[in-house]
Amino acid sequence: MRVAGGGGGRGGWWRRGEGQRADAQAARDAAQEAFYQLDSTQREVQLAVETIRAVEDERTGRQALADFRQISTRVDEVTVGYLTALDAHDLEAEELEPSAAARARQQLEQAQHRLEAAKTELTDFLARLQPLVDRAETELMKVTPAVEQAKRALLGATTALEAVRASGLKADDLAARLAELAPELTKLNEGAGRHGVPDTLHRAEQVRGRAEAVRAAAEQLPERSREIDRRVGSLRTRIQALETRSEAVEPALSELRRRFAVACWQDLQHVPAQIPSAVRTAQDRLAEAVRARDEQRWPDATAAIGTVRALLDTAEGSVAAVTDRLRQLNEVERDPQHEIDRARFALRDAQRLAMSGRQTPDPRHAGPLDAAVTRLDRAVATLEEAGRHPDYWHFLTELAAVRETAAEVVTMIRGSH
Repeated sequence: MRVAGGGGGRGGWWRRGEGQRADAQAARDAAQEAFYQLDSTQREVQLAVETIRAVEDERTGRQALADFRQISTRVDEVTVGYLTALDAHDLEAEELEPSAAARARQQLEQAQHRLEAAKTELTDFLARLQPLVDRAETELMKVTPAVEQAKRALLGATTALEAVRASGLKADDLAARLAELAPELTKLNEGAGRHGVPDTLHRAEQVRGRAEAVRAAAEQLPERSREIDRRVGSLRTRIQALETRSEAVEPALSELRRRFAVACWQDLQHVPAQIPSAVRTAQDRLAEAVRARDEQRWPDATAAIGTVRALLDTAEGSVAAVTDRLRQLNEVERDPQHEIDRARFALRDAQRLAMSGRQTPDPRHAGPLDAAVTRLDRAVATLEEAGRHPDYWHFLTELAAVRETAAEVVTMIRGSH
């Protein structure tokens, strides 16, 4: 019987045992390396899936996640097998039997192969995802610049609003519009990981556009205020001028009544009463515009100014109608032939154009022109037969209608060529 530790033979059982231990430890190290590589690949694939889910539509992201979870389930099973094999044997124990070391090596080598196979499956899956990952990363690259642009726009709007308020303008409506963007800024700060890339890009664009609109409006407020002041001053001058010009209305109407037939001026009878009322209303609306401007109710100030302008346009037109009527009637009374000649010239010009290059005129042109000639002759005859107080206004309106008909025919002829 050989004594333990004695000589004899080539090598002893402990040498064979140490060799088995070394082989098992090498298998353990290889399996551990395979585990680390598998874990790294799994994290890489998980990041790719999260990137896809942040960018792609819900169906695509959900499918990628489901596929990843299936593979991860198998990875977890392989990992558990590896850890079980690792924990089953203490390769550092002094009493490790060669047979136990051999079993440990075999189990660890099997775990290594399974770990490597799982890594290969993950790598293949990542390769299939790569086109989606590339596209998602391209979209993700747009997020940071878009969010930064939105934040710069918000800063610009805030700065412009502060400058306006420092000048004495309240700009409460703009402040309210800017405050509405605060929740959107919070979501931008939470990032695309929470809200998704498409929604984040859309939100960033919306915030940028709305903030720039607030900034532009704030920068325009001082000029808007000055413009309203200019309009108020201009309208105040127009009201004063209207009051001055209205002083000529009653004398002009008095002369019309005295010298011309009732039909020549009866449609202007309302003007003397209309002007004072228009002036009072315009002054009241202008005062409203000033109050709105002082309270910085810009839409109200603009609306009141528009009302004043419309009132003055109407009133000035009425004043002009009286004075122009007197002037026109004076002119036609002195020389009615001048108006007749103007109408006949317009008709002859239209008739020559209607006959240009034709033996007979087009009935569409000839009919209106013949009717206009008849109308002109009738107006002249009526004037001549009227006696001492002819209706000059009817005469003028009839001749104006004749000229208008001639002009319409000329336009029709030229439009058909």
